[in-house]
Amino acid sequence: MATARTGTKRPEGPPSSSSSSGGPPAKKGHWSLGLLDTMKDPSSQVYTDDRIVIIKDKYPKARFHYLVLPREQIAKLKTLKPSHLDLLRHMEEVGDKVIKEAIGEEGLTYRLGYHAVPSMSHLHLHAISQDFDSPSLKTKKHWNSFTSAYFVDSKEVIDQLEKEGKVDTSSKNPDALLKLPLRCHVCKLELGNIPKLKAHIVKHIKKS
Repeated sequence: MATARTGTKRPEGPPSSSSSSGGPPAKKGHWSLGLLDTMKDPSSQVYTDDRIVIIKDKYPKARFHYLVLPREQIAKLKTLKPSHLDLLRHMEEVGDKVIKEAIGEEGLTYRLGYHAVPSMSHLHLHAISQDFDSPSLKTKKHWNSFTSAYFVDSKEVIDQLEKEGKVDTSSKNPDALLKLPLRCHVCKLELGNIPKLKAHIVKHIKKS
């Protein structure tokens, strides 16, 4: 899997967990701040430049799953401003190149997007293949967070920020989306539990 660092330089790590981007910061050492530590770990980095860091997801929900993180401290989608548009486009462009290179000849499709209400602090763009063939995908919440409208395409975020000057995902009713029935993201077949769903989706991998 070709994931060598391709950035021209690696500036020092991200700022501390106290944020001026809105909302009270989580306490130091809280699990939700784990991304800030992982950004600094060279063994997790697959790309760095002066604006972003791309890391391998520690608990990937598919064969290929990366997180694109800005070095600028941005807490969440709601704190984005029009001045961040160029940064978001850069995140999408580089994230697209990294996952496309990683997938290589496997022929898998992929998506780039954000969770409507992420569990981890610090803005991060998911670049994830659509096989969902991973032992770390274990729950209905995991599944629906990547296969329903809870997963907001990168281009949708950029478009909303460009047109409205802000990003607001509350209209999607995120809590309800996570409770949706388990449905195959390819053929929409409803299955009763995660083991049955995972056994089913393998059939689609070579066709995706």
